[in-house]
Amino acid sequence: MSNRTRVTGMYSGMDTESLIQQLVEARRTKVTKETKNQSRITYQQEAWTDLNKKLKDLKGKFDNLRYSSAYSKMTTEVSDSSVASVVTSDGAMTAVQSLEVTKLAKAGYMTGAEIKKPGSSDKLTSGTKLSELGIEAGSKFNIEVGGKNTEITITEGMTLGGLAKKLSGAGVTANFDASTQRFFIGSKDTGEKYDFSLTASDDSGKKALAALGLSEEAYGNYEKATKIDGQDAEIKLNNAVYKSSSNSFNINGLTITAKAETNGRSVSLNTTKDTSAIYDMVKDVIKSYSELINEMDKLYNADTKTKYDPLTDEEKSAMSEYEIEKWEEKMKEQLLSKDATLGNLTSSFTAIMNQGFTVGGKTMHLFDFGIETAGYFNAPDNEKNALHILGDEDDTLFGTETNKLKQAIAADPDAITNFFSQLSDAMYQKMTDLSSRVPGYRSYGSFFEDTRMKSEYDDYKTKIEDMEQKLSDYEDKWYDKFAKMEKAMAKMQSNQNAVSGMFGMN
Repeated sequence: MSNRTRVTGMYSGMDTESLIQQLVEARRTKVTKETKNQSRITYQQEAWTDLNKKLKDLKGKFDNLRYSSAYSKMTTEVSDSSVASVVTSDGAMTAVQSLEVTKLAKAGYMTGAEIKKPGSSDKLTSGTKLSELGIEAGSKFNIEVGGKNTEITITEGMTLGGLAKKLSGAGVTANFDASTQRFFIGSKDTGEKYDFSLTASDDSGKKALAALGLSEEAYGNYEKATKIDGQDAEIKLNNAVYKSSSNSFNINGLTITAKAETNGRSVSLNTTKDTSAIYDMVKDVIKSYSELINEMDKLYNADTKTKYDPLTDEEKSAMSEYEIEKWEEKMKEQLLSKDATLGNLTSSFTAIMNQGFTVGGKTMHLFDFGIETAGYFNAPDNEKNALHILGDEDDTLFGTETNKLKQAIAADPDAITNFFSQLSDAMYQKMTDLSSRVPGYRSYGSFFEDTRMKSEYDDYKTKIEDMEQKLSDYEDKWYDKFAKMEKAMAKMQSNQNAVSGMFGMN
């Protein structure tokens, strides 16, 4: 609306404001129509952006299934799961192997002897000074951890807690436990190379270790510490010996975790193709495809008998939040109704899924593996293109039928690999083509005409701005006309008053 000064019907007595607004509103409906059209494009862009992401995700799944390596899922069964567990990589070999666990990995662990303050029954704390135990400042001993040697020197005022911190800094876990009056020291990792030892080269150092309960050798009247040495794990796989600092072994595609020693007994590891993983992979892509094709069909077949246009701000102000929400819900359902691009995508996808591929000299289709649509009369509305795996436990329509897909995978997993690799490649190539760049219409990776829609949106923006300006000019024109009329009437009134004054009529 123009910001020019308005002249009202002071002399004419007319409601010029209402008259002009009626004239303007008659033309404003054209601007409102174009604004709604522009808003519709915005909503369509949003709907397509969401759908485009789902299409790209589906394309990625088909991309993965194009390669035979995706189907090389392997699994290993252990005859006694209490002995070992196995994680099987896709590169593992089909085989039956014998396994013995001769040693489990252990971490070095020292339980210190109970220590006491000479001539006193007082309980020690982490704050107790080493001098109270008769340990002289300057006494030294060594701790070796993983081949690294650290000298510990007793300093004036050092406490039991301070010593534990010093030991921990050397590469072990150390703690003084006041409840048992002992030190506990452990390796940070299992295996021989992470083991530790405490030694002293002179008498003062040996006495210090003994007084701290950390000596494994007899010294005077002091008690000795007990220690479990760090130990590597050791297994025999097919009589070949393997060692590891942990209980985990990575051997030819198998990650074997030893859990218990077998004491000369062997267990078997049976590595085979994981048919359940292949089934789950095929099921996942069929499910994703069907969910998306259903959504696309619902959008394409949306009822438009009652048309719901985008709401203007003025229209929203006259509605409740609930009414606005329901209106926009209906409007968004209709956005892609009979959309040509959407229809082309659906027909292209269903054509690929109905296509036959040669496997072992024989042309095969999805239905040969028990993967079919429900049929025109059995399928619910907007689910006529969805695929079902007959006999799948999650399928509400065909869950009780024989599962041909599982049977086919168990009987000949290579045939399944061959067929689905070809189908997935065909779908991937088609989706690549349908999302390739078309100058002026579609950008790379887009399944819809995003470039054209942006250009159309910008055209509407320019058009609406031009219409708004013309409408403002039109409004100003009428205000100018009425202003001139008011001025003319004012002049006439002035002349009449002058004539009346001349004849003494005032």
